[in-house]
Amino acid sequence: MKLIQTVKRRMGTEQEKKAPSRAGDPAAKSKPQTSTTKAATAKPSAESNSFAALPKLREAPPGERAELFRRKMEVCAVVFDFHNDSNQRDKEAKRQTLLEIVEYVNNTRNCFNEALMQDVVNMVGANIFRALQTRNKDPLAFSDPEDDEPSLERAWPHLQIVYEFFLRFVVSNDVDPKIAKRFVDQNFMLKLLELFDSEDPRERDYLKTILHRIYGKFMALRSFIRRAIQHVFFKVIYECETHNGVGELLEILGSIINGFALPLKDEHKDFLTKALIPLHKVKSLASFYQQLSYCMAQYVEKDPRLAYDIITAMLRYWPVSITSKQVLFLNELEETLELTQPSEFHRMQDLLFRRLALCITCPHFQVAERTLFFWNNDYIVKLINQNRQDLFPIIISALYKNSKQHWNSAVHGLTFNVLKLLMEADPQLFDDCSAKHRAEEEAEEQKEAGRQQKWKMLKDMHDAKKKN
Repeated sequence: MKLIQTVKRRMGTEQEKKAPSRAGDPAAKSKPQTSTTKAATAKPSAESNSFAALPKLREAPPGERAELFRRKMEVCAVVFDFHNDSNQRDKEAKRQTLLEIVEYVNNTRNCFNEALMQDVVNMVGANIFRALQTRNKDPLAFSDPEDDEPSLERAWPHLQIVYEFFLRFVVSNDVDPKIAKRFVDQNFMLKLLELFDSEDPRERDYLKTILHRIYGKFMALRSFIRRAIQHVFFKVIYECETHNGVGELLEILGSIINGFALPLKDEHKDFLTKALIPLHKVKSLASFYQQLSYCMAQYVEKDPRLAYDIITAMLRYWPVSITSKQVLFLNELEETLELTQPSEFHRMQDLLFRRLALCITCPHFQVAERTLFFWNNDYIVKLINQNRQDLFPIIISALYKNSKQHWNSAVHGLTFNVLKLLMEADPQLFDDCSAKHRAEEEAEEQKEAGRQQKWKMLKDMHDAKKKN
């Protein structure tokens, strides 16, 4: 990448040196271009003359405006290098031309006819489709994604207006999707999705809006867009684990899922189980957790039976050694349980509460505290009480262990509050579970004492043999 930038910088310097001779020496004008590099550097200067030569759209006769509009889009397809300060006049001329055509489409009806659609797509593609900036990070170095400053796109003065222009094109009532789909095709959509990995949040925000509008307008592309997004998620899950645009793609999916017809198609359920649920495994979950959680909730609202698949999968992917991620999982578990039907809850209750019992006794106070907050949720408490014969024995043992061993005073207070709630829910069962816990504890103490006695005997035998 640095090599390309160096070459472009040298090309710009050569252009500045050659410009006087081309302007003043007739021989220089007639001299043929023998190098493709010289031809490439001459292009921006030639296009600068084109910017100046074209009249304003509002000053042109109405009959000539369509052709002038097309010519202005052609000259705006020239891309400038913003990694150096050369061609400043050309860059500003292009920016003003872009602003002019945006103003023109805002104030003109029927400006996007079929003859101009290819020019629109060509100009937009020439500007936005490019190799994205990447930062080489040491994978072993510790860094917090939220603390890292995003790398802003240097060409944004042009890109922003191009995106604004393309958004106007997509939402325009003049654009018939049946005709436009020949130009905004599958290949175009794949390139557009690649841009979601841009580090610039401003660009991702525009891309999110544009893709959402395209999905809503171009019915023929809907299935392909979903498959393409699924492929992006597969790359994140199984290959790179880092992608800047997962949150934005999930935001779009949240509204797409909301519009799914009932009953859900198998294709949509497969998308959940194969692409969305495995995203919980990704290390960078914190950067898109809220959007992913919203998508999970949308699926469960559409079909409550999916709560079983989501929760059991989360228990399989449980981040045992990453406490910050455990808190995120617990947040999502509570949101999903609020939408879970009693029949689905009963199927997974044993597996779920054995994991919650481990979280209650977790030395990290935030994990223990977040788990105990489940008893502030009336619906979850109701589900627990309905299945108390199976769940109280699991929970009470963990609570008693916490009350004796946990170091955090806030966790102690919450533990005693939960014990009180369980006692009030069913005093007889609570007493039975407490007695059973004490018996198990005494048996464990006797077992430990017997183990220690055996080790003492072995040590004594070893010492006696050593003396002899």
